[in-house]
Amino acid sequence: MKICQVLKPLVSTNRISGFEHKHLQVVLDGSSKMVAVDAVGAVPGDWVICVGSSAAREAAGSKEYPSDLTIVGIIDDWQPET
Repeated sequence: MKICQVLKPLVSTNRISGFEHKHLQVVLDGSSKMVAVDAVGAVPGDWVICVGSSAAREAAGSKEYPSDLTIVGIIDDWQPET
């Protein structure tokens, strides 16, 4: 699992079959920007828990789902170390 911060939604209108109705978010993982499937309804600024690999596919809805990063929780209170 990773702790990331949601930066903004990502809109992609042309998608493969089975990927149509999933919300995508741009998240910051340290200094890297990544795209995550949003399974919980996070908003920009939220600190979130993300899972990867097969856990990401299953959390997004199916083991066949093409995701390698899925948001599975919104952190209630997080003050990152500087």
